[in-house]
Amino acid sequence: MKEIRHEPVAPTRTQWLAPGAAIDPHRHDDHQIVYAGRGVLAVTTSTGLWIAPATRAIWVPAGTVHAHQAHGELALHLVGLPASENPLNLAEPAVLTVGPLLRELILAHTDAPPDERPESPERARLRAVLLDQLRVSPQQPVHLPTPSSPQLKAVCEILRTNPADNRTLPALGREVGASDRTLSRLFKADLGMTFPQWRTQLRLYRALVLLSEDTPVTTVAHCCGWSSASAFIDVFRRSFGHTPGAHQPRS
Repeated sequence: MKEIRHEPVAPTRTQWLAPGAAIDPHRHDDHQIVYAGRGVLAVTTSTGLWIAPATRAIWVPAGTVHAHQAHGELALHLVGLPASENPLNLAEPAVLTVGPLLRELILAHTDAPPDERPESPERARLRAVLLDQLRVSPQQPVHLPTPSSPQLKAVCEILRTNPADNRTLPALGREVGASDRTLSRLFKADLGMTFPQWRTQLRLYRALVLLSEDTPVTTVAHCCGWSSASAFIDVFRRSFGHTPGAHQPRS
């Protein structure tokens, strides 16, 4: 990572990022909720890549070094919380489901007029309801962890370069000089998931990026390794609760 900025206070605000724009690595003394009301947001930490389309938000604990990357035009909504206030009781980043009510609460809280007093009773009530909704928001692991094992890094890099590569783990193992049994063990020990689970997460991440660029669904399915558009749509719907078309700019 680049030089890490220290911004003690995590801001509460809305900002727009152009497609491809990035915010360099930084950390806060506060917790932060990061939500993309439009576009697809990728947050990188030391443990991997966290992905958030408009139905997800990312919890960034106090002190966590993180960087932002915009895919498509991004409406970035940031909610800062004091380190003493942890409604999720989480010390690690997490991806949370954002339902209709939580979405509207985040938008209202981050779009408040600049001259509105932070301590106003109205704002305090809004914030209290927002925190209540965060506490009951289910976690959804849209996370692409970063491997540390050299052999695992080699396999993951092959697939990052070409998510449509459909080779089996034994075939990939032969290319990097490792048995499929060793790689299977490393995926579980190093990344906390199986090889098929990691590959599916990678493909979903790449699909979100392509959809944010208004790539046709059939093309996305092909580029990401699904056998058909219908197979892709099925996996996408089960993962995000709706069809891929909802993430395209024209929709």
